[in-house]
Amino acid sequence: MQLTPTEFHLLHFLARRPGWVFTRYQIVDAARGEDAEVTERSVDVHVAAIRRKLGVYRDLVETLRGVGYRFKVP
Repeated sequence: MQLTPTEFHLLHFLARRPGWVFTRYQIVDAARGEDAEVTERSVDVHVAAIRRKLGVYRDLVETLRGVGYRFKVP
């Protein structure tokens, strides 16, 4: 599995604080520090790509509808 730099940064951002829920705005703000091309809607696209690449571990990135995303606590 090979993540793009933006996918890696987003996954790392979520995984640093398992169980915490982050809004798309918070994720975009975190990604902007790396000069990444991330908008609120593109977060969904990046998360879908991350899940696809994680394969059987795809459920570790959880969507909370109407709120945002979190890295699931095992």
